[in-house]
Amino acid sequence: MDYQQMPAILVADAPGLDFLNSIATPVDHEIDWISDGQGLLQWLAQAGLVPQPALEAMRLHHEAADFDAVAVKARELREWFRQFVRSRKGRPLTAEDIGEIDPVNRLLALDQRFEEVVARNGDGGAPFELRSGRRWTTPDTLLMPIAEALARLVCEEDFTHVKACEGSRCTLMFADHTRGHARRWCSMAMCGNRAKVAAHRARIKQRDNA
Repeated sequence: MDYQQMPAILVADAPGLDFLNSIATPVDHEIDWISDGQGLLQWLAQAGLVPQPALEAMRLHHEAADFDAVAVKARELREWFRQFVRSRKGRPLTAEDIGEIDPVNRLLALDQRFEEVVARNGDGGAPFELRSGRRWTTPDTLLMPIAEALARLVCEEDFTHVKACEGSRCTLMFADHTRGHARRWCSMAMCGNRAKVAAHRARIKQRDNA
């Protein structure tokens, strides 16, 4: 099974952490959804970070090697940010952490965002609204929504509630937005159920050995 057969795992409740989870071991072996350029395009589409028309236009005007080169940059960004998050999860960020996020700020400085006035859908309110857009000029611009997601994570998320799944082999991370912040698993369908089965088997073994 590879990224072309299995949908992206988007269970983190935070796009920046979903990006970290673009490499994971959901069953028996590791899958990297952005192992090449085509994988990156598919992951961006599934994560909803880049509009489908922009991705289609990119495919028409650029070579596969161009996207492969961007995928390399994306993986490097992912592994740098993984270390940042893992070393700080479970505690609030502080002002001293600002010096560590230069890679994100360097990418954000290259962003080509703009604002435009567009007509609202017929909802009975004001006829126009101000909407943000982005110019998708080169394959490198595909990194911009990723950088924005990482920036929003560090600016808006309480890192006290950023957690790693407690599954014994799981590498997924998530933002715990549950009441009481008691979430332990990436999802009950994956590691939660595995833990229940393992605990049940352990109880049976303990009973039989009693």
